[in-house]
Amino acid sequence: MADSDPPVIIIGAGIVGVATAIWLQRLGRRVLLIDRAGPASGTSHGNAGVLAACSVVPVTVPGLLRKAPAMLANPDEPLFLHWPYLPRLTPWLLRYLSHCNPQDVRRIAAAMTPLVADTLAQHQALAADTPAARYLHPGDYLFAYRDKAHFEADAFGWSVRRDSGFEWETLEGGAFRAVEPALGQEHGFAVRLRNHGRISDPGLYTKALADHACAQGAEMVIAPVDGFDLLDGRVIAVLAAGRRLPCAAVVIATGAWSRPLCDQLGLSVPLETERGYHLDLWGATRKPTSPVMVASLKVVATPMDDRLRLAGAVEFAGLGASASRPPFEMLKRAVARLLPGIEWRQADEWMGHRPAPADSIPLIGPVPGVGSAFLAFGHHHVGLTGAPKTGRLLAQHIVGMPTDVPLAPDDQARFGAGAGPPGLRPADTAPIRYSSATVGARATHPTNTDPGGTIHAKADQVVAGVRAGRGRFDGLCASRPCREMGHADGLFGHQLSL
Repeated sequence: MADSDPPVIIIGAGIVGVATAIWLQRLGRRVLLIDRAGPASGTSHGNAGVLAACSVVPVTVPGLLRKAPAMLANPDEPLFLHWPYLPRLTPWLLRYLSHCNPQDVRRIAAAMTPLVADTLAQHQALAADTPAARYLHPGDYLFAYRDKAHFEADAFGWSVRRDSGFEWETLEGGAFRAVEPALGQEHGFAVRLRNHGRISDPGLYTKALADHACAQGAEMVIAPVDGFDLLDGRVIAVLAAGRRLPCAAVVIATGAWSRPLCDQLGLSVPLETERGYHLDLWGATRKPTSPVMVASLKVVATPMDDRLRLAGAVEFAGLGASASRPPFEMLKRAVARLLPGIEWRQADEWMGHRPAPADSIPLIGPVPGVGSAFLAFGHHHVGLTGAPKTGRLLAQHIVGMPTDVPLAPDDQARFGAGAGPPGLRPADTAPIRYSSATVGARATHPTNTDPGGTIHAKADQVVAGVRAGRGRFDGLCASRPCREMGHADGLFGHQLSL
C-alpha cells in the first residue's frame, strides 16, 4: 500500500486493537490507532493475565438462575449487583440468562474454541521479535477444588471442555501439594491443564506491543471518537476531537464502550459491562507457581512481576458508577483462604469493564450493510486470551486473505440488526465534524428533541441550509428516536454547524 493511501483506523488501543494493528502492518497496511486515554488504559491493564485456552465455558451455565439469589446475598460469592441499575440492566439480563441451558453452552463453546484454544502459540507469534516477548511465560493453569466431590459437582463444565478437545490431569493430596506447596489445606484437589501461559504484566505487555507498532510506522491519536463520515454506504473517515481522519477501513475495538459507535452504524448490539476487580499485592510473601483458578470463588491468583494479582468478581453497575468496596473485600478474604499467612507490602486496587454481549460470543468481522467497517469486541472474560487470534483473523479478512475461522456479516447481525446506517450524508455536501449548533426552529422531526438534547432535521432542510451557507450536514443521525423510526420518512439529519 502506498504511503499516500489512507490508513486502516483502529478505534481502541487495548490488546485487541493493538494486536489487529500489528497483524495489519505485517500484511502491508498502514494503521492509525485512536484511543481516548492511550494504550492499555482499561481492561487490558487489569485482567488476570492468564492465557486461558480452556475458557470456553460461558458464565451462563445451567443452574445459574437458581443459584444467583443466594450468590447475591453472600458477600463471599463473586456476584454483585448495584440494585438501582437493575431496571436498565433487565432487558440485556433476560437475553443473557436465556442461554443458561446445555444446548446454548455447547454452542457458545464451539464458537469460542477456535478463537482461544491455541492462544499460547498465537501470543508467541504476536510478540515475536518485539520487546513484549519478555512478559510472555508458557506454563500450566490450575483449577483448585476443595476435594474430588467438589470437582465432580462441576462435571458439566469439564464435559464441555473435553468435548472441545481439551485434556487435563487431576492432582490430589500430596501430589497437589508437591506442585503448589504455597496453597492452604482448604483446597486438596486440582485440575492441571498444560500448554497454557501467563502474561507477567498485562498492561506493560500491551504498551510494549503498541510501542512496537508505532516504531513500525503506526500513528497514535489520543482522543475520543465522535463518529464517522460515510459516503455511498462506506466509512471514509473517523471524526475525533475536531479532526476528520480519512481511512481505508475502520475497526471498532473499544470493548465495553463499543455500543454507541455501533449505534451510529445502524448496528444494535445488546452489550453490557460486566465489571471485574483485582488486587495487586506487592511484596507478597506467598505465591502459586502457576495461575490458579479458585473454583468455589471464581477468583484467579496469578504470579506477576514483583507482585501477586487476585482477579475476579462479576458486578453489574454500568459504565458510570465508581468502584464498590464489597468485591475488594471479597478478594482479600479469598487470598487469605487460598494462601494462609500471606503478607504483602502494598495492595493496589483496580476495577475495569469486561464487554459482555448477551450471547457471550465476541463480535468479530464486517459490519452488516456498511462498507469498510469492522468489529472486534465483546470477548467477555477472554479478551487477553482471544486478542491475538482476533487481530490476525480480522487483518487477514480486511486484506482479502482467507481465514481458518469464517468472518461473515451475518455473524454480526445475529441480534437482529438492520442493514447499515439509517442514512448517509448527501453526496454534494462536504463532510464535517460534530457540532453543538443545530438547525433549531427549522427542525420538523416528529420527535424533535431526544433526552440528550439533539435536534433533528429533514434532509431537504439540511441541504437547503447548506446551500444557503448556513452550515454543513453531518450525515448520520445516531439518536435513539431516529434509530427506532428507521428513518422511514426520509430523515437522516443530525446537526448543522452554523
